[in-house]
Formats: sequence, C-alpha cells, structure tokens
Amino acid sequence: MQVMTECNLAKVIFEILNGKTLIFPTETSYGLGCDATNQMAVDKIFDIKGRSDTKPLLVVVDSVEVAKKYLRWNEELEKLSSKYWPGPLTVVGEYIGNGLASGVVGSDNTLALRVTDFPLLKSITEKISRPLVATSANLAGQPNLYDSQKIVEIFSSQNNQPDLILNFGILPENAPTTLVSVVGGDLKILRQGGIKL
Repeated sequence: MQVMTECNLAKVIFEILNGKTLIFPTETSYGLGCDATNQMAVDKIFDIKGRSDTKPLLVVVDSVEVAKKYLRWNEELEKLSSKYWPGPLTVVGEYIGNGLASGVVGSDNTLALRVTDFPLLKSITEKISRPLVATSANLAGQPNLYDSQKIVEIFSSQNNQPDLILNFGILPENAPTTLVSVVGGDLKILRQGGIKL
C-alpha cells in the first residue's frame, strides 16, 4: 500500500492500466476504484471492502457520449442526463455490453453509472479511455470516509489493502450522490443525495 501526497497523474494512469486498485478523492467522499474492465482488479475491490459480490460496484465516465456506450438509452435517461450530467447523480440502467467486468454489471444485467465533473476523476477516465470503478472507500457497512489519515489507519490493519492511496487530506463532508433507476424506462429514486429529485 503506497500513499501518494502529490498526485502524479501519469503514475496513477499507469497503475490503473496495470490492474492496480487505488483510493482517491471524489465529489462526495474518498472513493475506491480500478479499471472497470479488469476482472482481477474488480475482484480485489470486493476483497478490500469485504463487500458481498451480489452488490455491484458503480462506475464513473467522463461524458454522456461514453455513458451511451454502456447504458440502454431511454427517454427518462435522456431527461436526467441533459439536466444533471455531469454531476453527482448515479443512474442504474440496462447494460448493453462493451467489456465491463462481472461485479460491475449486476446479475440482472444492470449498471450503475455516473458522468463525473470532478476534475481528478474526469482526467483519469479521459486518459484510461474506459469506465473507472468508484465505490466508497469504506469497509462494507461502515460510514463514508473523508480523512485520508483515517483511511491509512483503517487499511494498514487489513489483510486486503488498496495498492495506492491519493492523500488529499480532509475532504468536505458532502452528501452522497443521488441514486436512481431508469430500468425499463421507469424512474425510481433509490437514494436521495446531493441532488434532490
């Protein structure tokens, strides 16, 4: 487990493309992620979090155009994306293929995806040219983490550790992303977050 106090983007991209897992700041709290097309890396995320593999991991992409490569587009999704993307809205929709790992795609063939406008995540997803897993960096069932020092303390005592931690100090405690489903063209609010629907 390596802690980086300065963000060397080239190194971060290299590590992600080589199957490494990392903790990074997001628009809400610290996130834990990897290349969403790399099955071994995705499996490691579940081990690090101690998360049930029946709970799929969400991904972030850098644009609506990229989102359209992975989600079945419908009228509801068009309305939401034009109003709230990029931004802190995660949408669960029908996955249409394109090489994502099992564990990212649910057993019901759904995918949770967000178009990010957070500068670091946007840069990473642009440069790796594929979706980035961006689940919360907490252990399963524990609260979200905003303090990098606490993250280092928690994971130092775990058998399964992320490969890299980007230390951005203490983040503002923003609300989690709003989570909605548009499966079958019906809008269902699964979690109210920063965006009120």
